[in-house]
Amino acid sequence: MMKKPETSKDAADKLVKNIRRKTRQTYSAEEKIRIVLAGLRGEESISVLCRREGIAESLYYSWSKEFLEAGKRRLSGDTARQATSPEVKDLRSEALALKECVADLTLENRLLKKSMTGAGDFEE
Repeated sequence: MMKKPETSKDAADKLVKNIRRKTRQTYSAEEKIRIVLAGLRGEESISVLCRREGIAESLYYSWSKEFLEAGKRRLSGDTARQATSPEVKDLRSEALALKECVADLTLENRLLKKSMTGAGDFEE
């Protein structure tokens, strides 16, 4: 298979895509909430809000849907959340310590059982 040569228009399109990808703005959770609440207040249209904030309307609506779904889950009693990295590390180290403790106690229990049954201690 031969690859067709890249035209200058294709190269320019790739360059523009890369620039857009690298300069894409990321929004914090607080900014997303602020924007969604501004839209829910209804003081201005969603299109004006999105133009002012520099986001696509589809992005606003996906944030709004996520925001409302999270609120619905929370109000229905679902309080599960994703663990943070430090929490996961703490839980793993605690689990390791507990496993070691169980191993020590199991070994001690087996030794005590052997000493109580007198296995190997019979002299006739």
